[in-house]
Amino acid sequence: MNAKMLYFLLTALPQVMPNSMQTDLVELYCGSGNFTIPLSQIFRRVFATEVVKDSIHTLQETIQSHNITNITLARLNAQESIAALCRQREFFRLKDVDLDSFDFGAILIDPPRSGVGDEAMLEFIARFRVIVYISCAPQTLCDDLRVLKRTHTIYTLALFEQFPYTHHIESICILTR
Repeated sequence: MNAKMLYFLLTALPQVMPNSMQTDLVELYCGSGNFTIPLSQIFRRVFATEVVKDSIHTLQETIQSHNITNITLARLNAQESIAALCRQREFFRLKDVDLDSFDFGAILIDPPRSGVGDEAMLEFIARFRVIVYISCAPQTLCDDLRVLKRTHTIYTLALFEQFPYTHHIESICILTR
């Protein structure tokens, strides 16, 4: 099922962003890079953030073992990532990262089951022309879409039965401004 999700992203995003190789992607909640690695093939650069140290370490090892050079990692939670991207606060963990060199055209978020739920964070996310929202909880996706649909429309939405015999369903929603 994961391969189908990745195929969906890798075919849908170039349709909505034909010049994706000329723009950058910011990814919140990147985990160990399930989406980061494949999407680095269709974006100029990826700035990926995650708070879990083991996940960042795993992703760093994968990046090094595959000689991937266009992914920048930061161990930050979502709120810290936003503070850094809005230049509200400097982080020692970003001392070697030139955020001004990025030209973000899209954001990917894969929040926990509780969703984003924070209006200020959703308003930040809405600053991007293209939003990729990955969710395993349809209700929290729906709640967050109430805010995101103020500025964006749903370009495409797909459902994936990644968790058989549970009430959870994986959703990928791509929105455009």
